[in-house]
Order: sequence, then structure tokens, then C-alpha cells
Amino acid sequence: MRKERVGFAICGSFCTHGQVLKALERMTELYETVIPIVSETAAFTDTRFGTSDDLMEKLEELTGHEVLCDIPSVEPIGPKGLLDVLVIAPATGNTIAKLAAGITDTAVTMAAKAHLRNGRPVVLAMASNDGLAAGARNIGELLVRKQYYFVPFGQDNAAAKPCSLIADFEKLPETVDAALRGEQLQPILLRG
Repeated sequence: MRKERVGFAICGSFCTHGQVLKALERMTELYETVIPIVSETAAFTDTRFGTSDDLMEKLEELTGHEVLCDIPSVEPIGPKGLLDVLVIAPATGNTIAKLAAGITDTAVTMAAKAHLRNGRPVVLAMASNDGLAAGARNIGELLVRKQYYFVPFGQDNAAAKPCSLIADFEKLPETVDAALRGEQLQPILLRG
């Protein structure tokens, strides 16, 4: 097993949580230490896709670590150098916009800010219904910043949701591996 310490942060986009949990399970098979982090929304919102209690239990079961779900619990990530890489999956349009604007008002955005202070990679596996609309400029902003790496993505349903973008969550482990080497996995844009 690999020794790099992975932070795995989950945001809303509840419809993708099933795919995200499969990717997390694969990461726990590859990496010895995977620390679960969730946004406050994911930590405390029940949806038609599942309950927040079930999500939290599953995260602790998969990783063997307590879930970090508030700003005070994630702030030490930076000063203590707790992670080698931070994954945000799904990275919603809201979270991507906050990262692009430097807003740190959730556990996930604070984890990213704290982690970035050490010059270490943040891997974004996006899921956004407006990625090719209002969210496009925020994605572009992060594409040109150091230390941000994207899991390859494409349109998930161009006919019904022409502005929607989603990462190929199965490519998350190889994207993390590339990011740890300082490389963006290519191609970044997937064909439908």
C-alpha cells in the first residue's frame, strides 16, 4: 500500500455519491491513510439518495477514520502538514466557485486552503449542472492555478443537460497518482 496521506472531501451533488463512494473504496485499497472530510451540507442533509447518517457511517467504515465535518476540525491540516494530497469529489459548482474566489466558509474549502498553504496538490472530481454556463469561468480559473488537478471530465447528458459536466470517477486514482508527480492526467476533456 502507498504511504502518501490522502484527504478525501465530499460535497453535495448527492446523485453522484454512489460513484464517489466506489472511488473512495478504491483509494482505500491503494493508500494506507485516507482521511474523510465532508461539507456541512453533505454531513447533515438527508436526500432521496440517502441519509447523512448512512453517508457518515459508510465513510468511517471505509477509511477507519472519524469524519471531519467542520472548520475547526480541518484547519490543522495545513499547520500540521497532515495530508500529501486532497481530493474533492464531487467538487460541486458551488465549491469550485468558492475555491476560485478564495472563499473558505465550509469544511471542504477550509481543508483546501489549509492544505494549499503547504504547496501540495488538490484533485477536483467535478459534478456541476452549470459547468458550461455560469461555472465555466471558475473552472477556467482553477485550471490555470498551481496545485489544482482535475479528474478528466465531460458532459454527462448533453441532450437533457447541455451545461452539465461530470468527472469520470473511475479515473480518480490515476489522477491522484499524476497529481502527486505534479502532472495533470490527460486528456482532461472526455468525449461522449
